[in-house]
Amino acid sequence: MLEVIVTALWVMLPAYVPNNAAVLFGGGRPIDGGRMYKGKRLLGDGKTWRGTAGGTLAGILVAVVLNVIVSFLRAGDFLPVFPRSVVVMLPFGAMLGDLLASFFKRRFGRERGVAVPGLDQLDFVVGALLLVVLVAPNWFGDVFTLPVIAVILVVTPILHLSMNIAAYQIGWKNEPY
Repeated sequence: MLEVIVTALWVMLPAYVPNNAAVLFGGGRPIDGGRMYKGKRLLGDGKTWRGTAGGTLAGILVAVVLNVIVSFLRAGDFLPVFPRSVVVMLPFGAMLGDLLASFFKRRFGRERGVAVPGLDQLDFVVGALLLVVLVAPNWFGDVFTLPVIAVILVVTPILHLSMNIAAYQIGWKNEPY
């Protein structure tokens, strides 16, 4: 069971980092440029080009570092190595999932920062996994076994809530959820 938990956290780390990094790199021009759809913003001011690019690059860097660690430790039999396409698509998919969730939240009339339980905790997971299964289906099938996916679905909301509480406590977020 420990191997499944370690694998789940290892392979999702490049998808976990982008949303947190986007907060650090954020600001600047909104992706939607202020455009509206049916009277509501497409995404809102919280989704910026700089945050999305910074978050994606941070996730790519994490995946590259993890590959170096696996190589250095010669741990390829235990820990998965990220193929090049996955190095990019895992963090980009996480950011894309977050953007799509923001689009849907605006359609539901939710303002920036208002929580939508479930969607907020798993949007980036779904985006990341969908892009990875599209670009590397064999790798996906080998790595994302049902037990690994189950751990991801249980652990991710806990990590997400913990990170949001920490961000709230240090003043990076307005609400602790």
